[in-house]
Amino acid sequence: MEAHELLQRAARGDAEAFGDFYEQLLDRVYRYAYYRLGNERDAEDLTEETFVRAWEALRKTGRVPDHPEAWIFRIAHNLIVDHHRAARPETELTSAPPLPDRGPGPEEQVQQRETLKDLLHHLRRLPPQWQQVLVCRFIQGMSHAETAKVLGIAEGHVRVLQYRALRRLREMLQSQEVEHHGTTHSPVG
Repeated sequence: MEAHELLQRAARGDAEAFGDFYEQLLDRVYRYAYYRLGNERDAEDLTEETFVRAWEALRKTGRVPDHPEAWIFRIAHNLIVDHHRAARPETELTSAPPLPDRGPGPEEQVQQRETLKDLLHHLRRLPPQWQQVLVCRFIQGMSHAETAKVLGIAEGHVRVLQYRALRRLREMLQSQEVEHHGTTHSPVG
């Protein structure tokens, strides 16, 4: 069942429908929180608080948002901003969460982890808003419109930030490739 339908049922008092909505988005919200906060405990707490606030807002207003996924991520985003404002320093992501097992052998898994670790290292060096755009677009799989709603910016601005972030990330990765191998192997584009 679609998220919008589930929230419509939940707004009418169907707690089971909200539970289904929760199950659909729990993993994605947790991964977003984990990336932004850098540790499991805070990510779990923030994920729980995100859904509690969503449930309370839904029960209080009875209003179902037009874009439920963007709405839930906006709640998470706001809680993360509040978390950082509370003067708790952002934890550096020192190790990436394990990749899902899709059958690669141990050597491939090690290579994938190293590649992900390098990518996350460079991603962390980008300006925060660029990071947020890339996380929403590519880690969470959101559209430009959903990303704009989550971040509270214009859709065109999302596209500009995405372009700049990807260009800078590519430059950093190419620079790393030159440092490690003395040449780049990526096509010019």
